[in-house]
Amino acid sequence: MNVEKELDDFDRRILRVLQDDADCSMAELGERVGLSHTPCWRRVKKLEAKGVIRGRVVLLDPESLSLTVNVFVEVRLGRQDEDTLNAFETAVQSIDEIVESYTVSGEKDFLLRVVVADVASYEALLKKQLVHLPGVASLSSVFALRQVKYTTRLPL
Repeated sequence: MNVEKELDDFDRRILRVLQDDADCSMAELGERVGLSHTPCWRRVKKLEAKGVIRGRVVLLDPESLSLTVNVFVEVRLGRQDEDTLNAFETAVQSIDEIVESYTVSGEKDFLLRVVVADVASYEALLKKQLVHLPGVASLSSVFALRQVKYTTRLPL
């Protein structure tokens, strides 16, 4: 549902602030966007109800948790029928190391982002789970050398 055209300047300000600090109090949020507590609270609730705000999370530092290897995995399926696509999409949901999954255009069918501690961990995941995902015909792995940019902030 596209509600972007329904958003006014206050809604956009609220979203910008929450993207940077989802933990701020409603009073602080209202002060930062120029609204009193109650109108600000109503707007946040409206944005949540419309699905613009999907949730609030804590962002963890992967390096602190020894999860420093990012692998981008290009997946080609043997068949692109609805059952195979659905089975693959369902299966990737259960693998914690897969933190993002996209259907893509081109020669490949999916692009996965996998986060693991080291290359040996990825090799084990590859052998035990990834090659056994439903419908997989081929996998191609690209290891990220260094993260240049990372943000969860959408451009508003």
